[in-house]
Amino acid sequence: MQLVEGQTVGIDLGTTFSTIAQLNNDGHPLALENVDGKVITPSVVVLGEDGHVLVGPSFERISIEDPQNVIEAVKREMGNKDFYVVYQNKKLTPEFVSALILKKLKQDAESQIGPIGNAVITVPYYFNDVRRKATQDAGRIAGLNVIDIINEPTAATLAFAWMKGELGRTDIADDEKTILVYDLGGGTFDVTVVRYTPTQFRVLATDGDVMLGGLDWSRRIVDHISEQFKQKFSNDPREDPETLQQLAQDCEDAKRALSEKSQTPISCYYQGNSLSVNLTRGDFERMTADLLQRTRDTTELVIQQSGIRDDELNDVVLVGGSTHMPVIEQMLVEICGDKFSRDVVPEEAVAQGAAIHAAIMEAKATGGETRMGQALINRLRAVNTNDVNSHSLGVKITDPDDRSRKINHVMIPKNTQIPFSIKQRFVTNSNNQSRIHVNILEGDARDPDACEQIGDFRVMGLPPNLPAGSPVELEYAYDSNGRIQASARELTGNQEASTQIVRESGLDESGVDAFKSLADEYQVE
Repeated sequence: MQLVEGQTVGIDLGTTFSTIAQLNNDGHPLALENVDGKVITPSVVVLGEDGHVLVGPSFERISIEDPQNVIEAVKREMGNKDFYVVYQNKKLTPEFVSALILKKLKQDAESQIGPIGNAVITVPYYFNDVRRKATQDAGRIAGLNVIDIINEPTAATLAFAWMKGELGRTDIADDEKTILVYDLGGGTFDVTVVRYTPTQFRVLATDGDVMLGGLDWSRRIVDHISEQFKQKFSNDPREDPETLQQLAQDCEDAKRALSEKSQTPISCYYQGNSLSVNLTRGDFERMTADLLQRTRDTTELVIQQSGIRDDELNDVVLVGGSTHMPVIEQMLVEICGDKFSRDVVPEEAVAQGAAIHAAIMEAKATGGETRMGQALINRLRAVNTNDVNSHSLGVKITDPDDRSRKINHVMIPKNTQIPFSIKQRFVTNSNNQSRIHVNILEGDARDPDACEQIGDFRVMGLPPNLPAGSPVELEYAYDSNGRIQASARELTGNQEASTQIVRESGLDESGVDAFKSLADEYQVE
């Protein structure tokens, strides 16, 4: 990791809202305000005419735009090679759209702290390698030197321990604490068990869902209102993009209101007809009970996988705006008891933790020559973190019990402490084999088609007349930020493959440079 000139920040690139933060000279992780004076910026992009791009607009502004020009929740598409938006005859990928959001955050923050050069960007723990690389590419397109990708629950834990005055303190007892981080954002969900001391972080277990978040709760209200409207007037308001856009915002507002009130009215107007519904909190909780149950199942599974006892859990930390729903806390009380901490702001904790991690990296990389005082530098440099992998890592091999099919052979199970590497020996399949093709998989399923193929590589130039069953050694590794490396060596002729993974999706260097030039052409407002 090498720093470039400029300020170092942490960024929570969220599905519905994004935040940028910095650890100031006094050691306070501050979320930086945008031009509207708010610390959270909607992760919404409006593609206007003549290359004018509007990022983070208010709903009032969105409501006057053509819905086809509005891009929301693009984080859910990160790493999806089949998703793109056509604008000015160009195909814009999720990386590029995310880069526009990052560029807006960077612009607004620079008006307060000066030029920004380096950034730590957060991702859900359950993001796989392809999605992580896409996030890193988005940062580079936005003109940032991405010094690390950090998992959101890890960032939240850093913020939690820092706010309690524990992190990096070598002058206090080295007591060990265990916390559960329940992170329900707008579009993604993670739950993680972390054990830490003032100087050491260790993730015990994690799991989650990149397609589950507050958006899904809001959409249940949209469907509920739409079905009642359809039943009464025989028309479906979801069929009209502009009506749906307005209804979706009204339902989002209603969801937030129900966190404070027991009931709230919702109105829908479509094709000359109107419907008003008084939605109660009880109705809302009943229609979303299955979504809540999905988070409960994951939470109980992670607690089980972590191996902790009930009396070992010290705190439950709520992260993400969707945790304001009262039913979330009620459910977690049933699972964990009344151990809630409100020491962090759910909407800001991830960005603040990323800022702390960025400051730790800055302090360690510069040898103490930073903008921060020596006491703060020493505190930051005392912190070490250890994560686990969120996905099992495997290789596609011939099934030894049925040579007509392929299976996924897991080499590094999920929830293994990282960094971690492993070597295993396999054998060639046929006589006179001239090359070895290695397919790298993420996932636990035995069927390779049910896993994510994240890349492949080849060992070329094997010795002539090599008999079937000749030994091949594979080495797989997760590095400290969850990225994957792989290598293979044929032991008879000692031929070794390149360790570079040819990914199934994602941008190469020329693609990043091209999008960076294109981003410079657009005026981000």
